[in-house]
Amino acid sequence: MNDGEPSSTALSSAAARAAHLVADGTPKVFEDTLAARLIGGLADEMIGYHRTRGEHIILAGTRAVTTVRSRYTEARITAHGQYVILGAGLDTYGYRGDPGVRVFEVDHPATQEWKKGLLETAGIPVPENVVFVPVDFEAEDPVERLACSGFDLGRPALVGWLGVSFYLTRDTVAKTLGEIARLAPGSELVLDYALPEGMRDAEGDAYAEIAEQVVRDGGEPRRSAFAPDEINALLKDRGFEVGENVSVRDAVPAHLWRRTDALRPFDCFRLVRAAVTS
Repeated sequence: MNDGEPSSTALSSAAARAAHLVADGTPKVFEDTLAARLIGGLADEMIGYHRTRGEHIILAGTRAVTTVRSRYTEARITAHGQYVILGAGLDTYGYRGDPGVRVFEVDHPATQEWKKGLLETAGIPVPENVVFVPVDFEAEDPVERLACSGFDLGRPALVGWLGVSFYLTRDTVAKTLGEIARLAPGSELVLDYALPEGMRDAEGDAYAEIAEQVVRDGGEPRRSAFAPDEINALLKDRGFEVGENVSVRDAVPAHLWRRTDALRPFDCFRLVRAAVTS
C-alpha cells in the first residue's frame, strides 16, 4: 500500500499472471487460474492492455518474470509442509494449491485488509490452511509474528520472497535475510533480485529504464540491485547455503521458450534458492 492506496505493483503482477493465460500462446509457463477473479473489476482493463499491446517490453517482460518466478517457487512447495509468502500481495497459491500445506501470508496490515476485501468480492473463500500474518516490517519482527500465528518454528518451511527485494534498501534486505535465517535448519528461501546496470542484457536495460520510471512515478521506487556474487555472499554471511542462482531463462525448462508469441526471457532479474544451514 502507498498512502492508503492499493499497491500498483501487486496489481500489475496479478494482472500479468492472469493475462498470460489469454495473451500468450502455448506452452504455458504458469497457470494462475484465480488472479483475474481476484483483481475483479480491474481485470478487463488491465488484462485488455496485455491483449492489445502485449508485445510491449514492459507488458511481455512482466508476464515473463511473474510467471517464471511463480513456477520456480511453487515447484519447491511439495518438499515442505509450511509455506511462508513474504510480501504476499495478491498471491493466490493458498486458494488454489495443496490444502495440506499451511500457507502463511505475511504482509502489511493495510495490504492484507485490501486483499481480504478483494477475496470477499470475488467470492473466493479463505481456506483453513491459509493464515494472514500482519506485520509492520519497519517496527516488527516477522519471525516473532509468525510464531504468534501458529507457525511451527521447529519444522522446516519454504519462504517465497518475490517481487519485493528491489523496493527495499540493501540494509533492509540484509536484515530480513538475517531474520529468515532463524528458521529451522532445512528451511528454504526463494528470492528474486534485480541486476545492476552493466550486468543486464539489452532487453533487460530497456525493461529497467521504463519500469523504474513507472514504479517511481507510482510511489514505489526501486532501491537496490545486486550482482549474483554479492547476493550469494550476503546469503552465506547470514547462514544460508546457496543451492542455485539462475536467470529467468534457466529457471524453467528450455522447451517453454520455444514459442512464437511475445514472451521472451531477458536478463534484468535473477532467482536464487538457498537453505538455512544452522
